[in-house]
Amino acid sequence: MDLELQGKTAIVTGGSRGIGKAIARELAREGVDIAIAARGFEVLDAAARELAQESGRRVVPIQADTGDRAAVRRMVNQAEEALGRIDILVNNAARPGGQGAPPSLDEISDDMFWEDMNVKVLGYLRCAQAVTPHMKERGWGRIINISGLAARSTGATIGSMRNVAVAAMCKNLADELGPHGINVTVVHPGLTRTEATPGVIAARARSEGVAPEAIEARMAQGNSARRIIDARDIAYVVAFLASPRSVAINGDAVAAGGGAVNAIHY
Repeated sequence: MDLELQGKTAIVTGGSRGIGKAIARELAREGVDIAIAARGFEVLDAAARELAQESGRRVVPIQADTGDRAAVRRMVNQAEEALGRIDILVNNAARPGGQGAPPSLDEISDDMFWEDMNVKVLGYLRCAQAVTPHMKERGWGRIINISGLAARSTGATIGSMRNVAVAAMCKNLADELGPHGINVTVVHPGLTRTEATPGVIAARARSEGVAPEAIEARMAQGNSARRIIDARDIAYVVAFLASPRSVAINGDAVAAGGGAVNAIHY
């Protein structure tokens, strides 16, 4: 199926590694010119050169901190200047979660809470505010917010709170922006294989004195597919949501974790 993405443009925040980089790669393969944004420029620049060489598309690295409103505005202005317009925003920049034990109630501090909320929730909102005037001018756009399945489960208090907030923001924006031809969706990854996963598995294997394969097999039991979902699997979902073909999906959440075991969502 032709996703009709050829010639579109996008911003992908948190695009230097992990899920964000996988999304940028898949969009570029579909013919999208992209600005990838992250705080660390060295890794960001290397990722941009790698993706541009692979895809033949324009991939522009923009150093930006989505926790700062002025930095977000500069990022969007630089992206529009470089690419000519902004059709798609993928909000992905966030503090990494799921690699270690979450803090207990007694361990949660104000700083932990506000750092998460400022980057993931307010950061997503800032980016949406900055790009929507450009999308409204052309009567078309796509905003995809990468959240997480902690929105649907307990075990990580701040993680659940931030991901639920992203989903609530998504629906509010969809209702407001839908009449302007702008679809807003949220994608909930679960445990996802990225560049960091081999190190995590190796560390757990050393700690428990077992083979890495045993750790991976145990981790894979957390979903119906019985395998760890790869970042590229998330990217396939996002590429569809970023396309004109996704017009029927607006304001909704798409779970992309391989199937939550023993859970029914409707």
